[in-house]
Amino acid sequence: MWIPSSYREEAHFKGYTVVDPATVLTTHLTEVVKDNLPELLSYSETQKLLDDLDRAHQKLVADVIPSQITVTGLAARAAEFAGRTESRSADLPTILEGISEGASGSRNVNAITEHVRSRLARSLCDSNANAAGVLPLVTLSPEWETAFAESIVMNGEDRQLSMAPSRLQQFISAVRATYDRFSTTGESPVLLTSPAIRPYVRSIVERFRPLTS
Repeated sequence: MWIPSSYREEAHFKGYTVVDPATVLTTHLTEVVKDNLPELLSYSETQKLLDDLDRAHQKLVADVIPSQITVTGLAARAAEFAGRTESRSADLPTILEGISEGASGSRNVNAITEHVRSRLARSLCDSNANAAGVLPLVTLSPEWETAFAESIVMNGEDRQLSMAPSRLQQFISAVRATYDRFSTTGESPVLLTSPAIRPYVRSIVERFRPLTS
């Protein structure tokens, strides 16, 4: 709600969070950029980021690209992580290292992505902590953990989620209700799951809450 600047002190006194117009616009613009990073982080932009890395990291770039991942593939992975961390360029060497380590044990994209996420744990936590430095969390219940785990169908290294539509709708409704409760307090918690099912939970949640971490 917009209020005259003369009401700022009164709003603070009554417990409201008061944000100036410039911050509101900047925040919304930042979220628009994050939502569209896969389109903004193009091949040429990714290549420029690689070229701009210091000399100490160029051997790493040569070892990983293109033998383990192409520049296009890196752009897709970097865009996914950049939307959830503070700085895409600062994290690029860590992403490359994670891809190199993950690809040595598996060619599965989800498995490699999860390994990279573990390398970015500190950045991910810092980016999602609130003003008090606390990381708000919502933990997936054991029932839903089991439901997702039992719905994963394996075909070699490829895995797919095969859950009944009615069950998926129950999950979506539960997530929406939980986050609606938190929104009344101004919190947007991280949804915590086990690594094995995180990609599949994420694929469902991002359809209706794309900014959920």
